[in-house]
Amino acid sequence: MQIVILTGAGISAESGLGTFRDAGGLWSQYDLEEVATPEGFARNPDLVHAFYNARRANCAAATPNAAHRALARLEAALPGQVTLVTQNVDDLHARAGSRAVIQMHGALMRALCAECGHRWPAPATMSPTDRCPACRRAATRPDVVWFGEIPYRMDDIAAALDRATHFAAIGTSGQVWPAAGFVKSARRNGAHCVELNLERSDLAAMFHAQHIGPATEVVPAWVDSLLAQGG
Repeated sequence: MQIVILTGAGISAESGLGTFRDAGGLWSQYDLEEVATPEGFARNPDLVHAFYNARRANCAAATPNAAHRALARLEAALPGQVTLVTQNVDDLHARAGSRAVIQMHGALMRALCAECGHRWPAPATMSPTDRCPACRRAATRPDVVWFGEIPYRMDDIAAALDRATHFAAIGTSGQVWPAAGFVKSARRNGAHCVELNLERSDLAAMFHAQHIGPATEVVPAWVDSLLAQGG
């Protein structure tokens, strides 16, 4: 048995980290073209760093919730059988105890040198004048995948989907590609596909079953059911 789990912003919302669509949330205060694209960073790196500094502070203040902990428990109970892919750039899965996490959109708590590709733990506050510890150039940016950039580890994700017997999408809208195509790939390969979400997503018809409700309720219940069935 091989289980691939995709998580989106909805799993971290109950930890206080807003989704793109939250009214009055951090994302709603900014134009995404200005803070989440390479072009926006080139135009105004100070603005982009200020945005991610705020997001990093929010993340540091947040704690993993019952849904994050349930997935870590599933991985621990089924070693080598769970691949966790997240669209989130927060570190809550890791802090909950998950080890095999693929952060396809990068990591908020990590810095990247745009010149040499070196990565290192991000300080709480970053600025355009920060120098890369490896090449010493002032080319520091957040290690996140912006709109128009290629998500990380797509080959590893494709391989996991090819061998998946179970696929679950948790807290994701089904509107952001390429992640929106994962259920189609998994289903084509014969995986049983379930959606766990606050409401049915745009891709609901692609899933064999839905578990609708808050992530902190439906995810632990789904994990318990899966483990009771022997996985």
